[in-house]
Amino acid sequence: MTHLAEVETPGTQSASGAQSPKLMQYGRAFAGLFLRDVYVLRREFFPFVIRVCMNPLLFLFVFTYVIPHMNAGAAMNPTGAMAGNAFSTVLLPGLMAVAIMFSGIAAVALPLAQEFGITREIDDRVMCPLPVPFVAIEKICFSAVQSVVAACIVYPLAYYVPATHPTTHVASWPFLILVVALASLTAGALGLTIGTSVKPQQIGLIFGVVVIPITFLGCVYYPWAALTHIRWLQVGVLINPIVYMSEGLRAALTPTLPHMNPYLIVTMLLASLCLLTWLGIKGFLRRVIG
Repeated sequence: MTHLAEVETPGTQSASGAQSPKLMQYGRAFAGLFLRDVYVLRREFFPFVIRVCMNPLLFLFVFTYVIPHMNAGAAMNPTGAMAGNAFSTVLLPGLMAVAIMFSGIAAVALPLAQEFGITREIDDRVMCPLPVPFVAIEKICFSAVQSVVAACIVYPLAYYVPATHPTTHVASWPFLILVVALASLTAGALGLTIGTSVKPQQIGLIFGVVVIPITFLGCVYYPWAALTHIRWLQVGVLINPIVYMSEGLRAALTPTLPHMNPYLIVTMLLASLCLLTWLGIKGFLRRVIG
């Protein structure tokens, strides 16, 4: 037994020693891809900010600034009653969730449409010394960074543009950070799934047919609890991952409003992240290797 141990131990150490340089090589390759994307984003940061700000800024300006300042009667100002403090409070986490989702999808699905096109730019990425699935994971991680930046940009807009500032209170910073991180990664995984599931020329159609509907049915402009009287819709939207992004941010930033159970939110965001990542990597491998 002593002789056997003496024979096996060097082999075990040799295998462990051989794996360590390979892991370091993978780590450097992953970091190289990530830093390359960061450099590209830095050069295009101003268009990125414009893209993130335009939609929420217009929505906030019309529904939480213009309408509350209208002096007409109720017939001309039907949303005046809800466009005050309560509506701005409901809207703030919802618009942050939209910014996270749109940035995550745009950061992955739109570049993939180009990389999988005629030029096959994706081949340059998969030639790096890194397992192909990790090339897809790098895209998710980088898109998550963009989504976090987008959420940080939208927050002051959603807070200062409304005529009446929303009421916010962060009871747990760890929960807020966890929700933002999970929501950002889930948005990137959704972008990877979309980008690898449709043809490049159909990406624009997907935004109109898929992305816009899940936004309006994602509890962005109203709490999930407000759908109580439309029970079939309240149950149906539970398959929509942006519901848990909106409700998670609502629970973290505006806990006085009705919101889902935090444990349910985290569980469903984790489940959505795992499912969409699996589908996205599977589609990525099919498009790259097939």
